[in-house]
Amino acid sequence: MSNSVSKISDNWLHEFIELLQQSDNATLLHRLSALLKCDGLFFMRIKPDGHITFCEYQQQDLTVPPTNELSRMAAASRYFTQLINQDRLQQLRIDERWPEANSQEARLLQSASIEQLTLLPRQRLAMHDYLLGIANGDRQWHCPAELLQLLSLAVQQLGLRFESEFLLNELQANHQSSTEILYRLPMAAVLIDKHNQISVFNHAAQHGFLVSEQQAVQELVREAERGILLDTIQLVRDRILGQAWCELPTVAGADKYNWFKLNFSRMPSNDGMLLMIAEQCSSNEVDGHGQQLQANFDALTGLPNRTYFESIFSSGQQSQANELNFIGFINLDQFQIVNNISGHKAGDQLLIEVAQRLKKLVRKGDVVARLGSDEYGILMHGISQNTAQQVAGRICQALAGHEFIWQGRTHAVTVSMGLAAINPDDDITQVLGRADAACRVVKEGGRNGWHFYRLGDPLMDRIHTDMSASVDIVGALALNHFTLFYQPIEPVNTSDAGLHVEVLLRMINEDGELVAPGIFLPAAERFNLAAKVDRWVIEHVLRWGNAHLETWQSMSMVAINLSALSLDDDEFMEWLEMRLLSEPELVAKLCFEITETAAVSQLDNATRLIDIIHPMGCSLALDDFGSGFSSFAYLKLLDVDFVKIDGQFISQICSTPADQAIVKAICELAKDMHFQTVAEFVESEDIGKLVRSFGVDFAQGYGIAKPQPLTQLTCADNLQWAATLSPSA
Repeated sequence: MSNSVSKISDNWLHEFIELLQQSDNATLLHRLSALLKCDGLFFMRIKPDGHITFCEYQQQDLTVPPTNELSRMAAASRYFTQLINQDRLQQLRIDERWPEANSQEARLLQSASIEQLTLLPRQRLAMHDYLLGIANGDRQWHCPAELLQLLSLAVQQLGLRFESEFLLNELQANHQSSTEILYRLPMAAVLIDKHNQISVFNHAAQHGFLVSEQQAVQELVREAERGILLDTIQLVRDRILGQAWCELPTVAGADKYNWFKLNFSRMPSNDGMLLMIAEQCSSNEVDGHGQQLQANFDALTGLPNRTYFESIFSSGQQSQANELNFIGFINLDQFQIVNNISGHKAGDQLLIEVAQRLKKLVRKGDVVARLGSDEYGILMHGISQNTAQQVAGRICQALAGHEFIWQGRTHAVTVSMGLAAINPDDDITQVLGRADAACRVVKEGGRNGWHFYRLGDPLMDRIHTDMSASVDIVGALALNHFTLFYQPIEPVNTSDAGLHVEVLLRMINEDGELVAPGIFLPAAERFNLAAKVDRWVIEHVLRWGNAHLETWQSMSMVAINLSALSLDDDEFMEWLEMRLLSEPELVAKLCFEITETAAVSQLDNATRLIDIIHPMGCSLALDDFGSGFSSFAYLKLLDVDFVKIDGQFISQICSTPADQAIVKAICELAKDMHFQTVAEFVESEDIGKLVRSFGVDFAQGYGIAKPQPLTQLTCADNLQWAATLSPSA
């Protein structure tokens, strides 16, 4: 046998890690003894009063003394006790110093053929100290210093097992007295095990509702309320709340129910046992039950609602201020499409399925809540940033692979998720705002992913820039710091002689300079100011029309852009209808432009707009056509008058056959479906001649005319730009 372990090899480390996973203490010591190439190991527990107990002893070649003799020697030998109390590594050779010749210790060690003892530093665990000793019959064996840290891990592993056994025995000893107290309680009391099955119940519980041993606790209530009951239990089981309660009707017989306030709390044990105390509700409390449920849980998904989520957040801030905590904000991508195509029942079912998937994808102890229509929140307690990001990635990946099928129609499901750290002084509004901002970055980047909020992140800086822009927009609305421009839309394949224009908006900053819409309009939409901006534009266009009535009536069309958010604003839509009704001399010239994306994602709202404007003589144009993934399919669902072909198919059309094929197809479709086409981004005569040859009706772009202030518009005739074009080749 080799006298020492000379070095730590990779194989040695691998074997050491494997042996730490052994569930049996004796096996662990046996394998550790072989790995150390020693003659024997012994493991001791030292109680707070100094009493020493030999927990385990494993030998290779030694003659083992009885355990009780070793215990007596350890307890009676003052010298041995002093050695143990010294918190350092000790390697003792059995020589003239200790033990004394002919002493009990000497005779005991000689009978076991022990020539050397190595004592590792003792380690304090929950209730006791633990120490590992190494016995050898060869005085030359030594313990390399590089092994000390690894051996201390073995001591911790063994000690934790003995601590668990000790605590379990203590709990079992107290179980009988605890059960006796439970039986004597004057109110219904039930013990629920870690599997949510009823373990023990008292006589009051028998009289209050139908209960039996090993019954699933959710069977105490009606099926409709089981999700609320289990969610309440989970809040306590996952240590989010120390106590939680819900008021529910419990089953008392066939079609008979009693209303109880069910209080749940943890038992002082490590076996997952919960105590449920049931207090019968008074008639007044029963009457208010629906309102109380609504105040805590979402009726559709059974998840905690925003109010309850905020209260859980506040509780966590007070009790777990020193932990790393994070919040996730999740928004379903293009949820409105499901509602528009398959109906609101399908949308509701999708929300339920997503809620169920989220609960399975988060860690045990995380709280999932429904915060809004298609928005969910996740509260993650005691988690590192790396793990929080792994959870976010897992959620996005799993939901992207989830197919939602409704009546034979399959919808793809993706989510955008923002993740933000919770600082000790944060309130819920601050941290949700950061997570929401990170979610918006994902939305703008193409959806189906997650983003972590960091200060100094360029994407976050842009969000903050937009926030500043939103403040400027509010000021511009209040101080009338907007101005209107127009850009002609020229006929290229029609004899219409009247002027067609698109009205464009510019903002005036504090220095009197014009701010392009590409800067402030995204901020307006992001911060729910779009409807107010659209209202300002329509109001001032109509005022200009009244002030220049002769010019207005000589024009062919005045196009105004509407935001998708305005279509979804009931108050704005009602205002629009009333405002148009009040201008019978002007409305026939108006054409409202909405983007294809807005029309597809809000089909019901787009149809509502058509129903409002068409009876008054207004037109509808579908802007940015072709940018969506199913443009042609949606055309049959909308009664549009104009389709504005997306500029991405026009700007390079002279050199891109694919763009030419798409524009030709749109023009053919226009003939069959009786709408007119407008080519955007016509920047040159060559482009104009080519799109005219394909059958495009109108053209718009810098190659024709740049935007000009509306105040400079005095002529209602078109520019006759097409007449300047030579025939296309």
